[in-house]
Amino acid sequence: MQVIETLAQGLKRELKVVIPAKDMEARMNERLAEVKDRVRINGFRPGKVPVAHLKKVYGKSIMADLVNEIVREKPTEILTERGEKSATQPEIAMTEDEAEANKILNAEADLEFTVAYEVIPKIELKDVSGIKVVREVVDIAEDEVNDQILRIAESARTYESKKGKAANGDRVTIDYLGKVDGVAFDGGKDEDAELVLGSNRFIPGFEEQLVGVKAGDEKTITVTFPADYPAANLAGKEATFDITVKDVAAAAPLEINDELATKLGLESADKLKEIVRGQIESQYGSVTRQKVKRQILDQLDELYQFETPERLVDAEFENIWRQINTDLEQAGKTFADEETTEEEARAEYRKLAERRVRLGLVLSEIGEKAGVQVSDDEMQRSLFEQLRQFPGQEKQILDYFKNTPGAAASLRAPLFEEKVVDHLLSEISVTDKSVSKEELMADDEEADGKPATKKAPAKKKAAAKAEAAEGEEAAAPKKKAPAKKKAADESAE
Repeated sequence: MQVIETLAQGLKRELKVVIPAKDMEARMNERLAEVKDRVRINGFRPGKVPVAHLKKVYGKSIMADLVNEIVREKPTEILTERGEKSATQPEIAMTEDEAEANKILNAEADLEFTVAYEVIPKIELKDVSGIKVVREVVDIAEDEVNDQILRIAESARTYESKKGKAANGDRVTIDYLGKVDGVAFDGGKDEDAELVLGSNRFIPGFEEQLVGVKAGDEKTITVTFPADYPAANLAGKEATFDITVKDVAAAAPLEINDELATKLGLESADKLKEIVRGQIESQYGSVTRQKVKRQILDQLDELYQFETPERLVDAEFENIWRQINTDLEQAGKTFADEETTEEEARAEYRKLAERRVRLGLVLSEIGEKAGVQVSDDEMQRSLFEQLRQFPGQEKQILDYFKNTPGAAASLRAPLFEEKVVDHLLSEISVTDKSVSKEELMADDEEADGKPATKKAPAKKKAAAKAEAAEGEEAAAPKKKAPAKKKAADESAE
């Protein structure tokens, strides 16, 4: 076998692989000898079929199998021998001339094919001990825990019917019928609907006009649907609602005690506080982690500058660009609305894609040298988390990971990345800084005192995704939209 390098430009490589016809014929004869004792051909005793006859009957099919095996396996072997890693699956090209292909299958011509690929650049790891990050930490006050508990407890709040007028915070039970231009519209009717005044659950102006009503009152109110209301036939339209008030109930006071904890399925108020505090700590911890990670990646980005494989950048850019256009479409906006142009946005996100690829390669090299591994148990837990997030779609998700090339890698990538970040945290200088929750949640640019710049739509989303430097895509089908409320609620809300 001959391997001739025909292109070595930057990271791009192209190899011409030639296997002489005599070598291919020798391999075919070996295969024929292997099957000689197994084949059954009329007119011949088992094991007595002449090789020449076997070659005539099975030669081309065996040669075709050999060609497929060589084309599938040899590129990997060749790259290993060359000490190279391909950034993506190498592209294989063979002759498309039917006559030439027949000659190869008949062992009358050499097997030739080309292998085109981009190499992953060799990365010489640098000392990271000079990297310094500030880890912002929030001290969680007891009042914040209690406020969060009370918000959670709203779902367990009880109401008692009262005499007199409804006030904000009271719950009214109503029947209503909505009309536009005097004609009832679909989804504009409901009976025994419960509405807490001041909850802003219904469209603007609806709840305010019910303040002061009493049980037994009948009232017609007029409201205007918002211009951006999802139902196009109602958006911006004035509507009337004929309302019958059936009950007015006052909210029972909420107290953080063992009784409330029991209603929420816990044994005590102390346990409830412990769980809520843990949830708040986890929320703040995620933001802290993201900010620390951003600092690490920004400093790695300054340390490492090298040519990135174009195909990886192209793929990453397409992922980002697809998301940007989806966000634009959902928002009903154009690039002009975001004070930019498509050309400027493309250039900006191309740089973002290059950064993500470069940092992904750096993190991969750091992790490999540090012996970072993702265990089967960690992969299973990650898969279970995917299943938990999409109830009712378990089979589709399992099928997706089983049948989709690269799906398992999309699970592994973020796990690997987080473990590499953990490794780096043990190697760099980390200083803790107590901050308020407002400071922690502040936008990075504002917190750093940097001037705001024009941003293409969803810039923050894309920038956040850039911190996931390996550029993994969503690993499971999109979550289904939640079941809609009753049509009447949907129209009035």
